Amino acid sequence: MSIESFETATPPSTMNPATVKRYLPWVVAVALFMEQLDTTIVNTAVPAMAQSLQVTPLSLKAVVASYILSLAVCIPVSGWMADRYGTRRVFSIAVGLFTFSSILCGLALNAPMLVAARILQGVGAAMMMPVGRLTIIRTFPKSELLQAMNFVIIPALIGPLLGPTVGGLIVHWVSWRYIFFVNVPMGLLALWLAQRHMPDYRGDTTRPLDVVGLVLFGSGTALLSWLLEIFGEHRIDATSAAVLLLLCMSLLGAYLWHARETPHPLLRLRLFRVRTFRISVMGGFVTRLGVGGMPFLLPLLYQLGLGLPAWQSGLLMMPTAAAAMGMKIIAPRVLARFGYRRILIVNTVMIGAVISLFSLVNPATPIALIVLLGLSMGFFNSLQFTSMNSMAYADIDTPDSSMASTIASSLQQMSMSFGLACGSLIAGWYLGDLPQTDRVAVTTALHHAFLTLAGLTILSSLSFWSLRPGDGESVSRGSVRVVE
Repeated sequence: MSIESFETATPPSTMNPATVKRYLPWVVAVALFMEQLDTTIVNTAVPAMAQSLQVTPLSLKAVVASYILSLAVCIPVSGWMADRYGTRRVFSIAVGLFTFSSILCGLALNAPMLVAARILQGVGAAMMMPVGRLTIIRTFPKSELLQAMNFVIIPALIGPLLGPTVGGLIVHWVSWRYIFFVNVPMGLLALWLAQRHMPDYRGDTTRPLDVVGLVLFGSGTALLSWLLEIFGEHRIDATSAAVLLLLCMSLLGAYLWHARETPHPLLRLRLFRVRTFRISVMGGFVTRLGVGGMPFLLPLLYQLGLGLPAWQSGLLMMPTAAAAMGMKIIAPRVLARFGYRRILIVNTVMIGAVISLFSLVNPATPIALIVLLGLSMGFFNSLQFTSMNSMAYADIDTPDSSMASTIASSLQQMSMSFGLACGSLIAGWYLGDLPQTDRVAVTTALHHAFLTLAGLTILSSLSFWSLRPGDGESVSRGSVRVVE
């Protein structure tokens, strides 16, 4: 395909294309910032929520798990919704639902009400970000896509940077309910911007909703996500775990068979025939298994291993986010200079090397060195995700962009859950039956986990060797290239 075919996807005539390009990234960025801030701010307030609702903190695990489950189920249908009802309408409804459910979360009188409101929040988030990314892909030509996507991501990185601090201050000074109310002004701003500056793209043809595929894939991914969420928190016997795993694998296997037989599948798997899309999505899935456990393991290292208080642990996570924002600014020039193949191969190995260096961190390690490692982690992670996320659409035809965005979003969400579970299970396996109060044992187990995740990450670089030197140039350099 040629890049000219992508550039025909211009905004509706009622909107000035130049104005849309100027403001659309802000629309998506505000929504993504709101979602990321909410995700990180909630974890800080779980103890206060539990005390207010008169339940144990562990029982509020469902507050996080329910959000993840609704994401897993609803993301696959977001592309069909956008094609059927229009990107502006679906995005606006999603933002409105997310904002309204945030109010319900803040007004919840008990744990079941809070869980139900979080499920609604997950539904809104599942529609919000895939549709926002789809609109970016259809608005900007591939020569400008990398720059636009980077702009959207930078504000989103501020959410995890501010979330723990803001959440801690809110819980300390006022009620935990305000952590949800902060979404209201941002949601109203996103709604106002969307109505003024978001184009209303629709699919060229109206395809029926694959209800059978939605049931099979949604129930399979939801069950698998739930199993991974509770596996590290509760002791589940091996027989029950094996039965549940077999059930979710059977559901997902049934979906694969169903997708090959139906003319309009929920997720069109033939897109994996596009080499750059396949390598980006599947190679990125494996890479995220190693990287995804670090946000969970590093606070454990700082607090349980090094004995630092929670606020210092939070501060040590900030350099990673700061470096990630800095890399987003220079990533387009780096990719234009070296190309996707070289960057993804070398950068994946560098991520693995940095992860392995965390195995050397102990109570005697200077704080400056830990900060340097955090900066390196954010620097290389940011370049990795920018490369994988943008290359996925390099050779995708415009009519397939909504389906490609849906598939990529679904597998990214799954890989994040798998990565978190992978890190937790590996650390738990190395710790064995030793108590978590044993600082030396915890530190040793975490060191071994870092080395294991580093090895997995370095091995994932092999998936990028099948790239060709010119792959992705339509995005990194704006080149017009015909894909074989």
